[in-house]
Amino acid sequence: MAIPLEAPITGPFKILVIVAHPDDIEFGAGGSVAVWTDAGAEVVYCIVTDGSAGSNDPTMKREDLILQRQNEQRAAAAHVGVTDVRFLGYQDGVLQPTIELRKHLTRLIREIRPDRVVIMDPTSVLLQRDEFAYINHPDHRAVGEASLYAVFPSAETRPIFPELLDEGLEPHHVWELYLTISAQDQIAVDISGVFERKIRALLEHKSQLGPEIEEMIRQWDVRAGAEAGVPMAETFRVMRFGERVIAPRV
Repeated sequence: MAIPLEAPITGPFKILVIVAHPDDIEFGAGGSVAVWTDAGAEVVYCIVTDGSAGSNDPTMKREDLILQRQNEQRAAAAHVGVTDVRFLGYQDGVLQPTIELRKHLTRLIREIRPDRVVIMDPTSVLLQRDEFAYINHPDHRAVGEASLYAVFPSAETRPIFPELLDEGLEPHHVWELYLTISAQDQIAVDISGVFERKIRALLEHKSQLGPEIEEMIRQWDVRAGAEAGVPMAETFRVMRFGERVIAPRV
């Protein structure tokens, strides 16, 4: 069965993307972000961990790698029209879906007040497509779970984390949830016209990968495009929570 293409974004629209590590966005959603910002959406990135487990080089200092990966992420974001990148600084590689993390993400959702939140699918464990096999990183699942429950019930329920009310952060209802790294893709974003920008963004992560990654990503996105009837695509599992109400921005 073909995967339908998403409807174009119209009017004021705000998107929050929450992932575990620097470079997570660029692999599976970098092209989509370019499409959304080109359509006028405001996109904010939240990187939960500090990226400090991203090297096996015994000479690499942890604090140097953290700074390098933050700079790489900011440079990558600029290629797709994103200027607001938040780093929460949790330790890379040992992330847990704690109440502390959920509150941190709830605070962010109430502050930014997004229409759509993009998260990592917490239900994905073992993934395999053709010759590609992947054990989903536990940090991905942890941030996915914490993000999911920050969207609901925490972000929109007043009695949960009442201290956020003291900070002036009122409840907020998220209208759409997009999940990446999912085995249940339901919608596709046509990234045919922005693929080169996606690759430029991905290649900013020089501490993690090199130009050889382009061919693998091209194959992924061509395969996803074939499922949606376009040259290249990225796909997402999607949940919608009622009809979106367009309110004036304040």
